[in-house]
Formats: sequence, C-alpha cells, structure tokens
Amino acid sequence: MFRKSILFFLACFCMLAAMAEGRAKYVFYFIGDGMGVNQVNGTQTYLAALEGRIGVKPICFTQFPYAAFVTTYSATNGVTDSAAAGTALATGQKTKNGALGMLADLSTPVTSIAEWARQAGAAVGVSTSVSVDHATPAAFYAHQSGRGSYYAIGKDLVKAGFDFYAGSDFLEPTSRKDSTAGSIYEQCAKAGYTIARGYKDFVRKDRTADRMILLQTEEANKRSPKALPYAIDRTKADMTLAEVTRAGIAHLTKAKKDGFFLMVEGGKIDGPCHSNDAATAFHELIDMDKAVQVAYEFYAQHPDETLIVVTADHETGGIVLGRGPYELHTDVFRFQQMSTEAYNDHLKELQAKKGDRLTWEVVKRDLEKNWGFGAGVNLSEKQMDRLKKAFDDMKSGHSKDRKSLYSSIGRLAETARMVMAECALVGWQSGGHSNGYVPAFAIGVGAEQFQGQIDNTEIPLKMAKAAGWKN
Repeated sequence: MFRKSILFFLACFCMLAAMAEGRAKYVFYFIGDGMGVNQVNGTQTYLAALEGRIGVKPICFTQFPYAAFVTTYSATNGVTDSAAAGTALATGQKTKNGALGMLADLSTPVTSIAEWARQAGAAVGVSTSVSVDHATPAAFYAHQSGRGSYYAIGKDLVKAGFDFYAGSDFLEPTSRKDSTAGSIYEQCAKAGYTIARGYKDFVRKDRTADRMILLQTEEANKRSPKALPYAIDRTKADMTLAEVTRAGIAHLTKAKKDGFFLMVEGGKIDGPCHSNDAATAFHELIDMDKAVQVAYEFYAQHPDETLIVVTADHETGGIVLGRGPYELHTDVFRFQQMSTEAYNDHLKELQAKKGDRLTWEVVKRDLEKNWGFGAGVNLSEKQMDRLKKAFDDMKSGHSKDRKSLYSSIGRLAETARMVMAECALVGWQSGGHSNGYVPAFAIGVGAEQFQGQIDNTEIPLKMAKAAGWKN
C-alpha cells in the first residue's frame, strides 16, 4: 500500500512538473554548415591561444546545459551532402544526396518543422549567411529533386509564404528556360514581400512590412555575390549573421502570432573547410556564435518559453588539431589578415597593377603583412623557398589553381595557406565532407531531449515535441 502511494505521488509530481515546464513558444534552430566537433574545439582552442594559454575559451553555445553527438549519413550515402542533411534536419526524413524536401524516391514531398510551426499558428523565419535558395535553407521550404534547380526553389520560397527570409541574394532570380517567366523578385513583390538591402534598410522598411526578405546590399553583392563576405574579410558596411538574427526576431515578434520558429544557418563555415583554411573557418564559427548570443539574449528574457538548438548538417574537411609532435600552435592564425580566397584575389590585383615590376621582395613584404611570415610566424628556409617557387610560377604563368567545391586558388595563395597550417600544426583529411559526428547543443524548454548519440532526423522531431507542433 505504501509503495503504491509513493508511485502515485511520483506520477503526480512528474505530471505537475511537465505541466509547469510548458511548451517552447519561441524556437531557434542554428545550423553550422560543415561544423564538426573539431571545428568547434579548434575555435575554442584558437581563442584560448589568443590569450596566451593552452586550453579552450568556451564560446556561448558550448555552455548550453545539454549536448549530443549526431550522426549524419543520408538515405543513399555514408557521407551526406548539404541537401540531404538539410532535409533530415528540417523534416526528420532521410533522403538521397542532392534532394530537397523529398524522399529518396524523388517524387514524394515531405513537410518541414517550419511548415509544422506555420500550421500551428507560429510566425516562421528562414535565414542564412549564404544565398537564401542554397541547400540548407531551401530544405525548410522547397520540394525539389535537385538542389541546383535554383529558380524552381525560389518559386517554392514564395509559395511557402513564410514571414521572414534572409540571405545574401537569390542565385537564379530569373528562369533560364522561360524568358517570359517573371523574376523571383517580381513574384515576391506580388506575394506581399518587402525586400530590404542590408540591415539599415531593414530597420527603415520593417515598420510597414507584413512579410520581409532581407538581402545584403548591392555593393556587397559585387564583392561576394553568392554569400555574405567571410567574417575575416568583412567591412563595416557588410551585414552580419548577428544582424540577420536580430532582424528575424524583430520581424517575427512583430507578427504577433503564436510564438515563432527561426532557422539561422552559419552557411560559410563549410567553404573554408572545403579549401582547408582553418583561420577563416574559426572566424566563421565565432561569427555564428555571435548570432547565437543574440538568441540567448532573447532566451534570457523568456527562459520558460524558449528553446535554442545548435547543430550542424555535416563535418567538412576532417580537420586535425595536432600533427606530429605533441604540440599545437593555433596562435599563429592571428597573423592571417584575410581568407585564402581574398588573398588570391589580392595577388591578382597586385600582379595586374605592377606587371613586370612585381618582384619577389614586394611579394615577400606582402606575405609578411597579410600572413605574418617573418614577423610573428617564423618560417624555415624550405618553407620560404616554397613560397618563392610559387611566386616564380605565378609570374611565369605556370601556376595551376587548386580547385575546391566553392573556390579556385592560385599556387602562391595556396602555398601560403599550407605553410600557415604547418606552422600551426593543423591538418586536414580531405577537401570534402566526412561521416564524422557533429555536435548538438541545447538550452531551454525541451532541451533535455538532446543527450547522448542521436541521428539528425531526430532533431526536428524533438524540437516539434517541445513546441507542441504536429508533424
């Protein structure tokens, strides 16, 4: 009898506790493209090294109380692409590499957590630091058999009718097949969307906007048409992911609906991992963490109604923190002043400007200024000889570019990157995706579900459960 009473009491207590916890009214979903466990650890190691010490300096989201290891394979491949991974993270369904919002049969559409939230009466936002029609954001609103069908994806964006979209721009705003078809910009306007160019323009226009699409400025598009500029290359006029997040919160709360769902992709962590540029990748991860901090500020005001989940679609590059000796010198990355891609463009401009007057001494001083070589980063004679040989090849026209998924880098810029990695004792396994675990971090209502080893398909289902959204 006593045992039954105890069990009854415990059952009542658990029920009351669950009732007291409530549901997640405000849901943030951060996805770091290409962000594996070592990308996170490497960033924290780099931040500690900047303070002159061995260890880690925690970033915001690694301090969340719950964490999990996440598997990422697709329905057809041991190593996923961003489309299949995005679909899994958005819909809870595995699919074929390259497919968006469709099962592996490429004919059956599946709905996403963004659509579940909208059906439940919540305001919905989808945002990214790359193009708004790129694979990960598109997985939340599009239903296409191929991720490269950008015009069709843009049409799906309009059809989905979410409250807020943000990214650099559209990759294919006009149809390649039908010259009479209206542009995506025209279709957005007809559907009642206001398009803002940059954060300041958003602030001006959002007061009267029912639906909002936030894109970067035309000037930024000229420099970086496919994405927001890398954080390491950013000017003061460039839009940041933190501003995108702040804009999303402002617009979605203004909608006065039953809470909101906001997906924010740190979409540019992946690019430097493809090109094995550790410093640029670390800066991108720091940049995404600043966006998470904006969400955390919101959480601090609504702790009993908010859920924040931070995860990744896959790992890229197989980054190795430590090569050979039991040492790691990530502190040298402080001397890298721009991304490898930007430095490659810089060299082209320098060569075009000086022509035959471009000498090794000029380039040597430039390498010192932008990479710290010889001034903070000590090089061996062999390393300096490799840089000199790469310069000679560049000047003679015999240099061959190294191509990655999103870039083509000349030999001198590539050699500079490799030498910097050697000095830092940071290595890479490949220039592609891997099957490595990615992390998930969570705080808020329902965050306790994110523990141990889980699959990427479980994440949207757990989030929907916390919010009470039917799927």
